Amino acid sequence: MSVAPTEVLRWDGPLPSRDEVAGMIDHSLLRPELTRAEVEAGLAVAREYGTASVCVRPADVTAAVAALRGTRVAVGTVVGFPHGGCTTRTKVAETAELVGLGAREIDMVIDIGRLRAGDAAFVQHEIAAVVQAAQGRPVKVILENHFLTDDQKVAGCRAAEAAGAAFVKTSTGFAAGGATLADIALMRQTVSPAVQVKAAGGVRTLDALLRFHRLGATRFGATATAAILGELERRHNGGAPLAETADSDPAGY
Repeated sequence: MSVAPTEVLRWDGPLPSRDEVAGMIDHSLLRPELTRAEVEAGLAVAREYGTASVCVRPADVTAAVAALRGTRVAVGTVVGFPHGGCTTRTKVAETAELVGLGAREIDMVIDIGRLRAGDAAFVQHEIAAVVQAAQGRPVKVILENHFLTDDQKVAGCRAAEAAGAAFVKTSTGFAAGGATLADIALMRQTVSPAVQVKAAGGVRTLDALLRFHRLGATRFGATATAAILGELERRHNGGAPLAETADSDPAGY
């Protein structure tokens, strides 16, 4: 369940503040083996740094809502995750239940096979159904780019925008490849300014995050939140860039 690392190029621009970077991170707590204690520790990281959100497994939504009440950290969760192959009715029911439990953001996986087969109309219909079930909460559409051609990525992005999605997203983090610079550029060029782009899958370093941001990504799924923000603080204090700032866990979301 590891994701190939993104291409790592040294960041050569100005450094944003810690709050600016934290406000772009969805701290990921999606690995299937996480215990309740490990989830609670991850929620504490999100609370400490003030991330945009946590993205938790559906079974952890209630606990996350309770733990983060009174903070600015939104509770997000996943639908049709990680393979996207369940029925539309199941995705809609899952979304409705999770919204009822307090989820404020929904990351849904499309039916990847239907998109690869050229059935973008089905994909758009399914996304629209989930958007409706989310009742105004942002829906982030996971394309799982590792399995798609560029033309299919474009078709998926267009279907997501037409269906009312708030974000298009590169990856689940559970395929063999994750976010790439080329994919972020392609997705940003495809959707209008009304739709944001989320990079996920192998975003483990500050350098990668900032380069993705330069290309137009505004939200990042990450397990290495503490390492990324720790490296940012170190550089703000005059430290030279480290050769490696990745999370010790090779399965980066």
